[in-house]
Amino acid sequence: MTAHAPQHATQDDDETGETVDTETTRARPADGERMRRWRMVLGADSAESTGCTLTGQDVAMDGALDALYGGGGKKPGGRGGGGRSAGLGASAPSVARWLGDIRTYFPSSVVQVMQRDAIDRLGLSALLLEPEMLEAVEADVHLVGTLLSLNKAMPETTKETARAVVRKVVDDLEKRLESRTRATLTGALDRSARISRPRHRDIDWDRTIRANLKNYLTIPGADGEEATGTVVPERLIGYGRASQSVKKDVILCIDQSGSMAASVVYASVFGAVLASMRTLATRLVVFDTAVVDLTDQLDDPVDVLFGTQLGGGTDINRALAYCQSKITRPADTVVVLISDLYEGGIRDEMLKRVAAMKASGVQFVTLLALSDEGAPAYDHEHAAALGALGAPAFACTPDLFPDIMAAAIEKRPLPIPDKEAQP
Repeated sequence: MTAHAPQHATQDDDETGETVDTETTRARPADGERMRRWRMVLGADSAESTGCTLTGQDVAMDGALDALYGGGGKKPGGRGGGGRSAGLGASAPSVARWLGDIRTYFPSSVVQVMQRDAIDRLGLSALLLEPEMLEAVEADVHLVGTLLSLNKAMPETTKETARAVVRKVVDDLEKRLESRTRATLTGALDRSARISRPRHRDIDWDRTIRANLKNYLTIPGADGEEATGTVVPERLIGYGRASQSVKKDVILCIDQSGSMAASVVYASVFGAVLASMRTLATRLVVFDTAVVDLTDQLDDPVDVLFGTQLGGGTDINRALAYCQSKITRPADTVVVLISDLYEGGIRDEMLKRVAAMKASGVQFVTLLALSDEGAPAYDHEHAAALGALGAPAFACTPDLFPDIMAAAIEKRPLPIPDKEAQP
């Protein structure tokens, strides 16, 4: 990519009377910064073509980048491709030093990306089993997913450190998500408790007007004025304040295949938040080809996460069969399936179960992902089949999840994001 000079430059006279191209003068610092950035992106081989020599901290930053992205398999015009670099070495101390360097030179969001690339490109997963390595990493949702996938291979000496890392991420997520989730769902539960003799402040005017449209009266105008109309509200509809008894049953059914790692983390946090609400009876089920009920661990999402086993196959039909067996109040139950829908079980049986649950009054929600990621990979055929049953499948961000649950509790249309793009 070449930076083009402006087509039209302005000229001014400086104090000596000489003509100065002010547009070009102003562009020079920006061009220098642009070349510096390209030099960082393209690596040492671009020093001559960019005309940029790094100095000071830039040299150290370039070394940290080259340790990860340099080495074999150079791509045209850029740093190394998939080849393994010699810059980090296969030892926890050297990787820990590198992690310290990138945390010094780059913002947290960039550090998290570089950590993921280091794990993927350089095969450093095994080093995460060493406590000193874990203490050096920047904790985020993706790192938690990686740790959970290594859970069974993790030595006892590392598990305490790993739990501390996971605990930090979970605590941060709870602080971010809990208050809004509780407020949104408490309001939804209040509104779902319809009463026929509400106080004035509790009247649901939208439903009241619709229920009384048959009582519309036309009032003739006086002295040639136009007639007016009014609705006589013979029957008031309101929403009371939900009592502390259980109003709704929620079942979170989570696919724990490897591609769903971030969704498992967020769903576990939300499961713990929902379980803390007395007006909800929350059940959390995780599955691959087997089904595990983790409801009794919902008071601590870290326990839930370490009770999962990321990876393996998928049998959605078996998981839904288990969930279906736990439904006792269909009209007051919300089932949330979180899965990419790559079914390894019996497809037709899975769809029949969803249809049966919906016919019985269950509110069924299908989330292809519950994360801040982009569009997920998923089985489009299964998603379309669920949509035809009235259970549209879509990806959901953690910030949108409370609104999704509120709509399901109130039995109103789900606020599906980017509806035109949904299957």
